[in-house]
Amino acid sequence: MCGIVGILGVGPVADRLLDGLKRLEYRGYDSAGICTVHRGDFDRRRAPGKLRNLAERLQEEPLPGEGGVAHTRWATHGAPTINNAHPHIAGDVVVVHNGIIENFKLLRDELTAQGRELQSETDTEVVAHLLAREIEAGREPRDALSAVLPRLHGAFALAIMIRTHPDLLLGARVGSPLAVGIGEGENFLGSDALALAPFTQRVIYLEEGDRVAITRAGVAVTDADDVPVERPIVQSGASGQLIDKGNHRHFMQKEIYEQPVVVAQTLRSYLRPLEEQVALPDMAFDLSAIERVAIVACGTASYVGMIGKYWIEQFARVPVEVDVASEFRYRDPVLTPGMLGVVVSQSGETADTLAALRHMKQHGVTTAGIINVPTSSMAREVDLLLSTHAGPEIGVASTKAFTCQLAVMAALATNLARAKGKLSREEEREIVRHLSEAPEAMSRALSHDDEIAAMAGKIATARDVLYLGRGPDYPLALEGALKLKEISYIHAEGYASGEMKHGPIALIDDQVPLIVLAPSGPLFDKTVSNMHEAQARGAQVVLISDAAGIAQAGENTIATIEMPQVHPLIAPLVYAIPVQLLAYHVAVAKGTDVDQPRNLAKSVTVE
Repeated sequence: MCGIVGILGVGPVADRLLDGLKRLEYRGYDSAGICTVHRGDFDRRRAPGKLRNLAERLQEEPLPGEGGVAHTRWATHGAPTINNAHPHIAGDVVVVHNGIIENFKLLRDELTAQGRELQSETDTEVVAHLLAREIEAGREPRDALSAVLPRLHGAFALAIMIRTHPDLLLGARVGSPLAVGIGEGENFLGSDALALAPFTQRVIYLEEGDRVAITRAGVAVTDADDVPVERPIVQSGASGQLIDKGNHRHFMQKEIYEQPVVVAQTLRSYLRPLEEQVALPDMAFDLSAIERVAIVACGTASYVGMIGKYWIEQFARVPVEVDVASEFRYRDPVLTPGMLGVVVSQSGETADTLAALRHMKQHGVTTAGIINVPTSSMAREVDLLLSTHAGPEIGVASTKAFTCQLAVMAALATNLARAKGKLSREEEREIVRHLSEAPEAMSRALSHDDEIAAMAGKIATARDVLYLGRGPDYPLALEGALKLKEISYIHAEGYASGEMKHGPIALIDDQVPLIVLAPSGPLFDKTVSNMHEAQARGAQVVLISDAAGIAQAGENTIATIEMPQVHPLIAPLVYAIPVQLLAYHVAVAKGTDVDQPRNLAKSVTVE
């Protein structure tokens, strides 16, 4: 995932910008660049590949200047070329950007219709041109930023410098983290405190929607309504060995909040918005020859597989089986030519999943891996690596890895459908559009955090909790129950809602909360019917739905959690957030060790 560093310094900044980028290498990237302001002009160096390539360019062509911005980038719908690398310049504006601008194609068409020439394929350059247009019309830099931000849809962080205002560094965040570093006669901007650790330990963590204007003399922060606000300066304690929690109480909370950004970063590797296509990395096998799919994973990742089964069978009409990895080899599965074995793992080292992968390879099965650690054993051994760009996940209970895995699974299902001739161009365009909408919808879901925290006490006293869902919401019900078990130690179970009357309804009384996942849509009425059966027997229902669903079925519940109305394809990504937040706040209310729950480890490397 991309990284941002900005410095207004008291001496040459190029080497310090490079040092900041090195602190962000853990996020992953495939190009990098630096731009400084010197004697009233921009000077820029960019390079594809690793930071050493940029460092070599800087050695050959040093960059003067006491202020500048720098960036590490994951390639999106354009290759990792110099032209697509950040920073991007338009007129008097230079921009670096994390996240995704969902409506960039519309904005790009508007700009090109006005005769503006864009040099890259990125969404970032659109932001630079929009700002440049406002400044050319006579607006001051801060006013230009205020005019442009409402036009940008998505989850993003921006760092901006203006050629005619060399002592000003602007920043903005919507869904993507951004931190300000406070120095002595100099100030900084970065993706997180880790990037700023070589320069300062005094950090301001910008809140959602904040904008910041940085000079060497001080920092001015305004909120999403452009009203000046004071944000506290904290001691970050960040170092090269420590990933910082920022202004969050726990790593799990931080990682829940990172999801709009990391899902956007992950989707950027698979979506081609200009072509309105979904793409996979180059592969050494023919996807159209796949006749069946086996998905193997453990825990939370296995629920990704269950949702993937719905998507692959719906879109590609290819049969799918899903196994928990610890059982896969021992049932002596039938492995045949034309089979694609898909392993899903955050660490890429999970022992049971790795053993299942090797079992499939020994029997000649073509394999793919949805994996977060590209240097892991699984990543090296699969025939096709499908990377999730979630960044390091410190909390034991998986959150952002789960939603990034879902994003990649959707990309795999779409590509398989296209390869099998089951997907029209218009249908693929619709999938691209809906997936592009996911990060912003996830940001909106996070806005209900306070109300979820307020009702968590109603669940914290329970001994047993049940979760219900239909279709892809059934695996999400399983995931919600697992999260609650993992970190709050409350017994919880997830069920397909239609199965309640086949046994589990016997557990229902007025002491058992029932968490119902029911986005409005084709499965809503059936789910609500099952909910009503439970309510008639005293169930204390928490309904998670959109406004239309809550209006129809929200009566007689102990609480409702309203989600944005979204297409069914992306509902699992969006509805993952309230089940994660509910588990988190219940665990906090109970006083458990959220990040390191008892008996659990982040990566299970023994069978």
